[in-house]
Amino acid sequence: MTHRRLRVLVAATAIAAALAIPGVASAHSGPAGFVYTETNAAAGNSIMAFARTASGQLNSIGSFSTHGAGTGAGLATQGEVVLSADGDWLLAVNAGSNDVSLFRVRDNGTLAFSDKAAAGGTDPVSVTTYGHLAYVLDAGGAGNIAGFRIDDGRLHPIAGSTRPLSGSATNPAEIAFSTNGRFLVVTERATNMLDVYAVRDGRAGTPVTSASSGPVPYGFAFDLRNHPIVSEAANSTLSSYRLGSSGATVISASVSTGGIAACWVTVTPNGRWAFDSNAHGGTVSSFSIASNGAIALVHSVAANTGTGSAPLDLGVTTNGRLLYVYLAGTHTIAGYWIGTGGTLTAISGGPVLPASASGLAVS
Repeated sequence: MTHRRLRVLVAATAIAAALAIPGVASAHSGPAGFVYTETNAAAGNSIMAFARTASGQLNSIGSFSTHGAGTGAGLATQGEVVLSADGDWLLAVNAGSNDVSLFRVRDNGTLAFSDKAAAGGTDPVSVTTYGHLAYVLDAGGAGNIAGFRIDDGRLHPIAGSTRPLSGSATNPAEIAFSTNGRFLVVTERATNMLDVYAVRDGRAGTPVTSASSGPVPYGFAFDLRNHPIVSEAANSTLSSYRLGSSGATVISASVSTGGIAACWVTVTPNGRWAFDSNAHGGTVSSFSIASNGAIALVHSVAANTGTGSAPLDLGVTTNGRLLYVYLAGTHTIAGYWIGTGGTLTAISGGPVLPASASGLAVS
């Protein structure tokens, strides 16, 4: 067990003992976890880091240069900033300088810049990691994915790992590893396709494309059994899939969120609940996830983030108790306690971000 995982476990145990009700913490509680986003500033991209208290409040702990450049505007994709499963590493795309940055996460949540590598294409918009592997999604040109090994704090390109998408002008939104690391999935908004890559010895194979259940597949997240839960922005629906050698097979087809423009998705660590942000409707919806990957809408308005708030990226804490949502309309991060049955209770306040901010990684 890494020092980072041990620290989080000890903190979570202390919090559980100290809290009688959500939001009431011991006066001596230290950081319970951390939240990260990137400025995506064209003049120089940086990671903004926040410590999470036991009551759910976020306090700034610094800004850390990626030594790359952003685009100066939100990327409108998912996975711009990600944490490794053990919490030891953070990766971020630099869409303006066509590279990806790697940071070591210190025990106090601050970041130490470790390496930067060319993204293997242009306009990197999403990155994912599994074990010592990382793959980046490049949206520029015809689009492609490219792989790296994380070794001794460096990003080493994997020979022969660069693979195309289904074609040109696909407008991809996200890349992510399946829970077991056997597959990579990419969503293509312009073609209404899902690309599935089998991964062997760190190398992604030839993409197998499958039609999305609904139009404009966007963000997604995996449950514990490797089922991707995918948003479909055009009709504000979510679908779930089973992965295999033949690509993605639909389990639950285009279940309505009850919102407008479902775009980003996150799943709780226990794999039982999915939340999506409805960017144009100012709401967050909650879904239950069955063991076979079937999904069902539970609350069409689990949280009302407000008219014009534009909820985008979102993430659940490693203890499964809190959801954080980036509100692009107000340039803030909103927090919510996750209750029984997929309910959400708002936490007051939240840090203010630059208008160009993109991505959200939560521990």
